[in-house]
Amino acid sequence: MITFLRTIAYGLPLLFLAVFFFYPLAAILQLSFGDFASGGLVRLVSDGYYVRVLWFSTWQAALSTVLTLITALPAAYVFARYDFPGKTLWRAIATVPFVLPVVVVATAFVALLGPRGLLNTTLQSLFALEQPPLEVVNTLGAVLLAHVFYNYSVVLRIVGSFWSTLDSRLEQAAAVLGASRFRVFREVTLPLLLPSIGAAALLVFIFTFSSFGVLLILGGPRLATIEVEIYRQTAQLLRLDSAAALSLTQMCATLLMTMLYTRLQTRFTVPIDQRARATNTKPARTRGARLIIGGNIVVITVLLVAPMIALGLRSITSLTPDESALTLNYYRLLNINRTGSFFFVPPTQAIANSLLFALATTVLSLLVGIPAAYLIARQKSPQRNSQQNSHFTWLLDPLFMLPLGTSAVTLGLGYIVALGSPPINLLRSPLLIPVAHTLLAFPFVVRSLLPALRGLDPQLREAASIQGAGPLRVLREIDLPILFPALLVGAVFAFTVSLGEFGATLLLSRPDYPTIPIAIYRFLGQPGTENYGQALALSTILMIISVLCFLLLERVRYRDIGEF
Repeated sequence: MITFLRTIAYGLPLLFLAVFFFYPLAAILQLSFGDFASGGLVRLVSDGYYVRVLWFSTWQAALSTVLTLITALPAAYVFARYDFPGKTLWRAIATVPFVLPVVVVATAFVALLGPRGLLNTTLQSLFALEQPPLEVVNTLGAVLLAHVFYNYSVVLRIVGSFWSTLDSRLEQAAAVLGASRFRVFREVTLPLLLPSIGAAALLVFIFTFSSFGVLLILGGPRLATIEVEIYRQTAQLLRLDSAAALSLTQMCATLLMTMLYTRLQTRFTVPIDQRARATNTKPARTRGARLIIGGNIVVITVLLVAPMIALGLRSITSLTPDESALTLNYYRLLNINRTGSFFFVPPTQAIANSLLFALATTVLSLLVGIPAAYLIARQKSPQRNSQQNSHFTWLLDPLFMLPLGTSAVTLGLGYIVALGSPPINLLRSPLLIPVAHTLLAFPFVVRSLLPALRGLDPQLREAASIQGAGPLRVLREIDLPILFPALLVGAVFAFTVSLGEFGATLLLSRPDYPTIPIAIYRFLGQPGTENYGQALALSTILMIISVLCFLLLERVRYRDIGEF
């Protein structure tokens, strides 16, 4: 009986992937190659418009990556080499933007730089201007700023963490031999840092190459990445074959970049006489050190903190230049049907829908992610044949991570193509939303659990078994108490991912079951200050929930380590 239950549990994540990941992707492949002579793939290479979309996706991602590196690498140095008051707090503040839903990030920049944004209304009031002096929204500049905002912490965490463990005695030895600071950096520090910088740059490139929400809200109709074009071809033009061809192209590009990222990550995680972080940091005693620390704090404040503050302030202030009184009117409107429409769904219902979908996603992600993590960890058990371990781990580990390399919009397209007719007809069901969210969220559960599972002492289980405890009792009384912090981290990850998911939900959501991101996007697309104010209020609510989830993650993270 125990063996049967274990087989069912281990088979659950594989079955889930087969039905809700590989089956939709196979449908996309079939649609891409169907009627090849006139299909989407031929149109993709013959139509100059699609070539321009591919080119724009590539060069804007490259430019976003370069700008992110230029902005974040000085901060990586500061946090790696100096101790200063509030260091932990500022690192946490710099990390918060990455956990914010992309629709909140875009709305925050609209609140700061938009025509009715905080900066424009302030300038209008100060200089008695009739028109907003800054036109930033719907330009490439706004998109690039949002990309840097969103990915700043990727470079800071990856490069900064590695930099902080490099042995500073190498630099000191080079300096003693007469090398200048620039030469020490060029010939000693930079070669050691290059793998981590390359890995961070590739990760930023992957995120910005498939950017969706930022381009859709801040880029306007003239700017479109592959991801945005997939959505337009699917939802607006109903050209599913072209959308499928674009999805196939994006998946291949993302797969290649992910493979390269994995190789670079392997290189920079190899120990090279690393030292404890505390021994590499020093207090800022010189004026130059204090200036570079202060400069980076200013960058973090202006680039990362200002948009979030602007979002919160604009949600509680009047949206006209001549009125700046505090008001909660936009929050009160969230439950009022101003148009009197019979089909009106109040934004408060969208909040309830998001919370219910997030709870369902959390439960499903744990049901799928826990046995998947055990299966990967079990294959690395020392009691098993090492050749078997290598074979199965090589297969299972990347298998369960595949959804992370697939865009949410592509996933939504696959569900439209594959799950809208028998044998699996779920397209009209609201249950499809938490299923799609689970596919995107359960890999986070797996990566959160793996470090704890691999650190679990097998002798504890053996001792319990010798005392007569069955497998279920060992799981309940040995594994679960030890794994609970990691389980909590995975659960919070899943909840946060579901709460802010936008791409797949935009394609799959029903009008009577909107989520918070969908409601925000709808309000931003409608004229009127009340609609804009409600978008700001909903974005602020979602931002507060995401920040609280992040604080909980930081508090319960397993030994301050993890694979994310």
